Amino acid sequence: MTSPAAGLSAVRVPKWAFAVSLLGLIVTYLVLQENGLALGASSELLHEFFHDGRHALGVPCH
Repeated sequence: MTSPAAGLSAVRVPKWAFAVSLLGLIVTYLVLQENGLALGASSELLHEFFHDGRHALGVPCH
């Protein structure tokens, strides 16, 4: 009987997947930190779009 972890070590993840994941984390961090300072008036739509997600992650926005 093999453990599930042994099956995961056989999976090869391409290097570009790590780059895409890092880019996604950076964009997520920037969106979470946006409170209208960087984007100005256009941030209202962005703020409302991600509002519930921000609160779910514990990011203060008010």
